[in-house]
Amino acid sequence: MPSIFSYQSAEVDWCESNFVRSAVIAEYYNTDGTSLFSFFLLTPLNFLVLAGAEPPRARGRMELCHLKVSLLLAGLFSMYFHMTLSYVGQLLDELSILWTLAVAYSFWYPQCYFPKCIKTRRHFFWLTGITTVISTLMSFVKPTLNAYALNCIAFHLLYLTWRELKKCNDKRVHRMAAVMVVWWVLAITSWISDRWLCWLWQAINFPYFHSFWHVLIAMSLLYCCPLVIYFNVSYEMPSFKPKLEYWPSDSWPVVVPYVALEEPHKQC
Repeated sequence: MPSIFSYQSAEVDWCESNFVRSAVIAEYYNTDGTSLFSFFLLTPLNFLVLAGAEPPRARGRMELCHLKVSLLLAGLFSMYFHMTLSYVGQLLDELSILWTLAVAYSFWYPQCYFPKCIKTRRHFFWLTGITTVISTLMSFVKPTLNAYALNCIAFHLLYLTWRELKKCNDKRVHRMAAVMVVWWVLAITSWISDRWLCWLWQAINFPYFHSFWHVLIAMSLLYCCPLVIYFNVSYEMPSFKPKLEYWPSDSWPVVVPYVALEEPHKQC
């Protein structure tokens, strides 16, 4: 019986051929190519976006710190999984995404959408924590289903975004949400194509759509993070006026979105 740390002991194998370009890296492009691009370029940009929106309170800075650590671990575990295709790597990759989502839900899920039995944020922390523990244990039952379950969570996030956009008249917010959805659609299309149409891509010698998924979902997160922060500030710090901005300039074809917080003026 192979060790759970052994190469290719995972229950999932992506379309890219294994050990073609390296004797130690199972999926070269999923690990060293676009995965490194999305991890070492887009993830730091997400960090900058998050750091630029740090609220003037200790709890808010702690929340952002937790999210940064979660994103960092998700990137590292994804690289380890695609390098080894090990059972441990698969679970770490999937669970790190689950835990990142749990952190985001715990801190930024709007209180107006809490279940009626939940009255405070602390109670919601406990609910999210218990749900995450149960989901973590269930992920060991049938690991091949984990990725599908995690992707389904995106539909709930899109539903929440739609609910929030109905309350918002800011055209910048609507435009950023639209761009985020476009990147997500491209990402999930690449993921499904790699999973279900592998025979076609291998026939034409182009089995790289999962590596595209890494870049495209990172691009979607680049727009998702400031959008979530914008809505959170609107709920949690109504005295501040959040505004979506683009770096380096609105006129540039490729930009990094971020949230600018306008401090309230003291009245005498």
